Order: sequence, then C-alpha cells, then structure tokens
Amino acid sequence: MVMSWTNQSAVSEFLLLGLFWKPQLQQILFIIFLSMYLVTVLGNLLIILAISTDSRLHSPMYFFLSNLSFVDLSFSSTIIPNMLSNHIHSSQAISFPGCLTQMYFFIVFVAMDNFLLAVMAYDRFVAVCHPLHYATKMTHQLCAMMVTGSWVIANGNALLHTLLMARLSFCADNRIPHFFCDVTALLKLSCSDTHLNEMMILNEAALIVIIPLICILFSYICITWAVIRVPSTKGKWKAFSTCGSHLAVVSLFYGTIIAVYFSPSSAHSAENDIASAVMYTVVTPMLNPFIYSLRNKDMKEALTKVIYINFFSFQQWRGFKCHKGMS
Repeated sequence: MVMSWTNQSAVSEFLLLGLFWKPQLQQILFIIFLSMYLVTVLGNLLIILAISTDSRLHSPMYFFLSNLSFVDLSFSSTIIPNMLSNHIHSSQAISFPGCLTQMYFFIVFVAMDNFLLAVMAYDRFVAVCHPLHYATKMTHQLCAMMVTGSWVIANGNALLHTLLMARLSFCADNRIPHFFCDVTALLKLSCSDTHLNEMMILNEAALIVIIPLICILFSYICITWAVIRVPSTKGKWKAFSTCGSHLAVVSLFYGTIIAVYFSPSSAHSAENDIASAVMYTVVTPMLNPFIYSLRNKDMKEALTKVIYINFFSFQQWRGFKCHKGMS
C-alpha cells in the first residue's frame, strides 16, 4: 500500500495555504504562533517533570495528567513546527507521504485526547462517588491498562484512515486551504470515490469522539448527584473544585471539535474551520498546563519546587563557569 502512493496519485506534494495568506499579517502571526508553541512545550514539560519528581503526585489523577501533557506536547509538535518552518523557507509545500504521516499522528493525538479526558473523568467519578474504594478500584495495573488500550485503539484508528486515504487519487488541485493535512480537506481534493472514507469517518471515527464524550457526561452527572447530597457547603465546594480544571479542558476541547466536525456543512467556511482548528490544536494544548496548575495547590507547589531547583542549579553552573574562566 505504501509503495503505491506515487503510482496512485498524480500529485506528489500538497500546498498548505495555512494562516499566512495575508502578507501584512505574516510576521505577526509567525511571532504569535512561535510564542504559543514555546509556551506549550515549556508548560507541558514542566507538568511532566513536576509529576515525575514529586512523590506526592504519584497518583492515578496525575499519572493521567502527565500522559495528557505528553499528548498535548506531541499534538502541537505534529503541526506547528512544520507550519513555522514553511514560513521561514517561504514554502507551502508538503510531500504526499509527509502529508499522510502528519495526518496519521494528528488522528492519533486527537483520539488520545478524547480517551484521556474520558479516563480522567472516570477517575474523578471514582474519587468523588466512591472515595473509600478509590485505592482498590484505581490500581496501577488498571491505570496502565487504560492508557495502553487508548494508545492501541488510537493508533489502529489512525492507521485505518491513513491507509484509506493512501488508496485515493489526487489529480489536479493540490492546494489545501488549511495549515495542516486535515482529513476532510484532503477528501475534498480527491478525484476518486471517497464514499468509503466518508462512511468510516461518520461511523468509526465519530465513535472515537462520541463514546468518550458520553462517558464524560455520565461521570459528571453521577458526580453532580453525589455532590448535591453532601450536607456541608465546604464539602460541596471541595468536591467540585477537584473537577473544575478537567471540566474547563473538556469544554474547550469538545466545543471546538464539535464546531468543526459535527456542525452543518452550510455553517462551514474556511476561516471558521481554521479558527476552530487553531483552538484545539494550538490554544488548548497551551492552556491545559495553566488550567491544571493554577487550580491545584499540590501542582503549584511541585512546579515552584521544580522551577526553583532548576534555576538554582543553573545559577550554580554559571557561577562555576565564571569562577573557572577567571582562574
């Protein structure tokens, strides 16, 4: 299948029209997206480092959060560096295999975001609704199995859509009105029958989004019902505060996904789709570390410790280098 890419398609590369179609905005947009990407990388790396080094954060909730940070970091790295590189080299081109590779990893990380948000909702459900059985229910083996299973399903789903896309022919127009190789944008360019691809997106890929979303909604309905029955206002606030960060991330992620892929086609425009895509591919991965750390006392303390230790170590290293240079 892979060997037939060149034979199947008259198009050897695509042109990503992207976000830099207006010359007067190119430099500003480049600086904005470079800054957002650097913040995303730094924020998510700090989350992963803080969780791995602080023993107080070695719990299921933070295990899932570290995986989410890794996925968000990888998600942004699949798209933004290529977009910025194309701008630097004044090129919009991406090869056909490169486009399919980007599409593959995009699908993997979107699916993983869905699964991890659902798993984290289940974790909060057990913590709030069954606190006495939390340790016995959320075992290390179960957590590892849920994350591993999510990776397997996500990669299988991405492989299916990539192979289906590889069998299509692209004859004339190779301009993609997007800043990455999105599945729907590629299907519009194909000059062969895309019925099977579209059917699989509607049936199989939709389940990747809908089933986790149903699990999240069910978990929070149960959580809300359990919190309502808590007699004290302080107890209610404490229960809701443990879920607030996750709810904010869920709302941001699913709101933009639904706006792009589940809204009527008449409501779609290239500008609106790109704006929504920027939200879930760039903005959400950047905001997640702030959302989870600013509302969590243990996370803030762990991050402060990590930043202080690294800054102190850097200062010591600078002092050592200066002293060595003077001697």
